[in-house]
Amino acid sequence: IWIFHGFSAEQDLVGNLASMSTSERIKAIQKMPATMKKKREIRNKVLKEIKKSRHHSARLSCGQRLQGTAVSFRRFGNSLSEYFHLLQFWHRALKIIGAKFGTSVLSYFIFLKWLLTFNIFSFLINFSFITVPQFLVAEPNNLSFTGLELFTGAGYFQQTVLYYGFYTNATITKIKNGPSYNMQLAYIFTVGLYFVICFLILLFSMAKSFCRNFINLQSYAGSASKLLCAWDFNITNEKAVKLKQKNLSTQIKEDLTEVNREVVNFSVKERAVRIVIHLASWISSLGTAVAACAGVYFLSLNNLKLFVKGHKNDLESQAAMLVLPIVASLLNAFVPFFYSWLGHLERYQTPGHQVYVTIARNIILKISIVGILCYYWVNIVATSQSQCWETLVGQDIYRLVLVNFLFCLLGSFFGEFLRRIIGTTFCVSLGLPKFDIGRNVLDLIYVQTLIWIGILFSPLLPGIQTIAFSIVFYVKKVSLIMNCQPPRKVWKTAQMTTSFMFLLFFPSFVGVLSVIGVTVWRLKPSEGCGPFRGLPSMYAAVSEWIKILENHTPSKWVVWIYYNLITRALFFFILSVPALIIAYLYWKIIQGRKTTIKLLHKQIIN
Repeated sequence: IWIFHGFSAEQDLVGNLASMSTSERIKAIQKMPATMKKKREIRNKVLKEIKKSRHHSARLSCGQRLQGTAVSFRRFGNSLSEYFHLLQFWHRALKIIGAKFGTSVLSYFIFLKWLLTFNIFSFLINFSFITVPQFLVAEPNNLSFTGLELFTGAGYFQQTVLYYGFYTNATITKIKNGPSYNMQLAYIFTVGLYFVICFLILLFSMAKSFCRNFINLQSYAGSASKLLCAWDFNITNEKAVKLKQKNLSTQIKEDLTEVNREVVNFSVKERAVRIVIHLASWISSLGTAVAACAGVYFLSLNNLKLFVKGHKNDLESQAAMLVLPIVASLLNAFVPFFYSWLGHLERYQTPGHQVYVTIARNIILKISIVGILCYYWVNIVATSQSQCWETLVGQDIYRLVLVNFLFCLLGSFFGEFLRRIIGTTFCVSLGLPKFDIGRNVLDLIYVQTLIWIGILFSPLLPGIQTIAFSIVFYVKKVSLIMNCQPPRKVWKTAQMTTSFMFLLFFPSFVGVLSVIGVTVWRLKPSEGCGPFRGLPSMYAAVSEWIKILENHTPSKWVVWIYYNLITRALFFFILSVPALIIAYLYWKIIQGRKTTIKLLHKQIIN
């Protein structure tokens, strides 16, 4: 009787749901207190019931046909939404990392995944609006491919869509008296629009992360809610249950560590010693950064002389230019180890302080090296005797990105794998290595800065970096799980992702905008290559287009926007106001964050 009653109730439920409209039926199924598997079964039965009721009628009215089409699209949309979480990049891998190593290490992989989506978006835009039209008028490449081009980026690749110099300056027209495609305007507008979108995405991401981690006070009172209300009763798989338990356990440990943090009182002598150690560490780190920048600058000058004197299509002279990216990558790889050693020497009270100080020193080093390279490209390479200096800059950035990627893989092997072998076999006292968050995050910011600069000179560079980021994620994940140990001190890092995005915005993105602005507005393009050949500047293409539009009445609104907004400094100042507000709020709330956390935790404990 009980089975029959349950079956009858389910049939009544299916009949009631079938009689509802599509939106009401979806809401009703979503609100049902049942597992996802049960909800899918009920939904499928409802759809079958609707299909059967339609077959009973001989003729379908127009309204019913439209309803059937709507149901089909709705079913397709529901299927996509059901499996969307399965198609998310590395969803399960991130859960495993967060459960075993905590949110501090997890923040690096979340940031890496975020940058990957950024580069996919960039590649799709450049490929669609710049590369595809160029394919229609591309001339055959007569250079031979030897394989060395994969490392140097020169030779055969020089006459491909990979670099700026290959793109035409003509207006593309495939049909007589048909629509035309202005390559100059497409190139500059695609790059410009991309940077505007990046600016808005970075602001939105920072604001969203900032509100979630700094302004939302409930995030500081999460221990009780995690303990009592955070369990998902729809989880039935044994592995998923254990993973969820470990994840919640790690999060609660992080909250309790922050609650039970002790303030150590030092004597006057101990404070003096600590201040001396901090000053010596900062002087050493800054001196190292200055020495590294000087070495990169003089090496870049020698490389340029070697390239100008040698044969420009000679692969041996091109291979000699690998010296600069190798030296830059060596500095970026080994100097951070010195900074990490300084952080251990200073003995900060919390791991968070040590990570932030290490990040600050690394960002000074890496941004300084990028700044020196930008000065070299803008002031020396752009005025050199090279026939196509834009392609030369693109090749330099290609080599820097490629060599940095190879050093990243070698760092995981030598810095973590061999370190684990030594720490577990030859010198047991060393133990397993730790995952260096600061060094790895700054590597991502460094290479993303190069990618942004290189977009103007090598439009397909984001596609190459997308492949590199994908490989780096899997290599780092495997190396982390196999070679590294979880942090001995569990600590909460909800605000770290916000800090990463802020560092990516400033000084990285803001510095890139400055370099791109100087290149577009001030530098003279090469005479014999690229879409802007023969113009006094890249921006002159826009000015000439506006002069043409002045004679067309339907396009007067474009002319008005150009003269009243684009050419006005006030317009760009207004655009920068949200960034300034976020930066001010970021600094202001950090000042009162410690007091707020202490008060909230006292209330929780009471």
